Amino acid sequence: MLGLMQHYPLLVSSLLEFARTQHRDTPIISRRVEGDIHRSDYSQVANRACQAAHALDAWNIPAGSRVATLAWNGYRHFELYYGVSGSGRVLHTINPRLHPEQMAWICNHAEDEVLCFDLSFLPLVQALQSKVPSIRHYVALCDADKLPVDSGIPNLVSYEQWIAGHPTVYAWPQLDENTASSLCYTSGTTGNPKGVLYSHRSSVLHAMAIAMPDAMGLGAQQVVLAVVPMFHVNAWGLPYAAALTGFTLVFPGAALDGKSVYELMEAEQVTMAAGVPTVWQMLLGYVQSQGLRFNTLRSTVVGGSACPPAMLRTFAQDYGVDVRHAWGMTETSPVGTVNTLKRKHMGLDVQAQHALRIKQGRGVFGVDIEIVDGHGQPLPHDGKTPGDLLVRGAWVMKDYYRSDNPSPLQDGWFPSGDVATIDADGYLQITDRSKDVIKSGGEWISSIDVENIAMAHPAVAMAACIGVPHPKWDERPIVVVVKKPGMALETADLLAFYQGKMSKWQIPDDVVFVDSIPLGGTGKMQKNKLRDVLKDYQLPSAQTV
Repeated sequence: MLGLMQHYPLLVSSLLEFARTQHRDTPIISRRVEGDIHRSDYSQVANRACQAAHALDAWNIPAGSRVATLAWNGYRHFELYYGVSGSGRVLHTINPRLHPEQMAWICNHAEDEVLCFDLSFLPLVQALQSKVPSIRHYVALCDADKLPVDSGIPNLVSYEQWIAGHPTVYAWPQLDENTASSLCYTSGTTGNPKGVLYSHRSSVLHAMAIAMPDAMGLGAQQVVLAVVPMFHVNAWGLPYAAALTGFTLVFPGAALDGKSVYELMEAEQVTMAAGVPTVWQMLLGYVQSQGLRFNTLRSTVVGGSACPPAMLRTFAQDYGVDVRHAWGMTETSPVGTVNTLKRKHMGLDVQAQHALRIKQGRGVFGVDIEIVDGHGQPLPHDGKTPGDLLVRGAWVMKDYYRSDNPSPLQDGWFPSGDVATIDADGYLQITDRSKDVIKSGGEWISSIDVENIAMAHPAVAMAACIGVPHPKWDERPIVVVVKKPGMALETADLLAFYQGKMSKWQIPDDVVFVDSIPLGGTGKMQKNKLRDVLKDYQLPSAQTV
């Protein structure tokens, strides 16, 4: 017997219309590429998203066509999230930090027809133009008077010219909720990037899930700074959760240095922020060096890569900011777990709470997680036994876009490529990427554990642990370190710092000091490139075996 309920499709456009009705005058604040602060609200965003949808209609862009963006976080990019997807096209956000050849490959694979871009990326677009024949229209996200005269791009139009004169209402199509809404590509650290095609249904459900109190805890009283880029897994779903809940949304544009982020936080009275650890390292470095405080910031969500325990402790103990550690990936839309404590944990001492908070958290409703051994058999959830992490759920992909390979699913589960433990309360802790775990003498050493201890040293700005060949032990760990400016640190001092913090055989055999560690387009350390740089490195201990 079927229930007697109305059919109400979960569509991206319904989020926007809800925000237009319920949160019309709530501010949308953007630091623009031009450097100034722009102020809008949900009503204006809805009006202009409708204009963008009409402008796509005027170009006869068919439903299902890919409309690409190459842009920072800002109000125009936000409008395109809704104008493109709401009208039945597919929003394809491109990561500008990728190698230009990868970028061209992605655009061709997606068969993009329109490219909307910030003027700061004009040189990239000029280089792409001849390599991506499918793109027929180019839109510069700027005012008409800022449009370059000699761009070399035929028929280039400014965003404001493009949407001007079109109606501010639009008859959003009543799509099947499983219709594709947006397209994101993995960072492609091995081989070509892979496309993940999200649906309206998955995007709306994901937005509802991350807004819950035990996830990001979003609501209309919040002022949220979306530091995580809109070109990186749809800014973790925040542009959709914003319309869903009506929080004040603050966009930082391209200025992600510590000083710029701090000043924007303080000026706009930000209460919550979301971003990757590298941005928070820059922010904390600035705040500490200037002797500043956070006057309104109460919580931050950290994801993209593991949050160093020292960073979590500094935020919480020195500045009273609640850090919510999260885990996810492009294939999971991205949020899979968020770390919030249960009532029974509130009575634990500070150290015990800290040990729990450094984990990546519990699965949000709509996502299941499991760990298995090499034969695919489930492992105990005891918080100690590591296994390969599998995930499934309402916003987890079932196959890659236009892939020539079979679906990666294993009996309905997606293999994440992470090695993890799960405890009895369901808290996930990533111990390594399967490709980064160090196998020494038949035992596994977590590179993340090695890195976290190094990051707790006051002279260390960044640390990466990799395995190097050893004739007796197969592999041994070394830690590659970037020192903080003006700080002195010797190999012996850092290795001594490990004593008593991990087993002797897990302590790295050497420290290699470098000026920088290569980062990928999403702020993650690129250990494959680090291994290439150090391919000729030999351990001192290996030479004496």
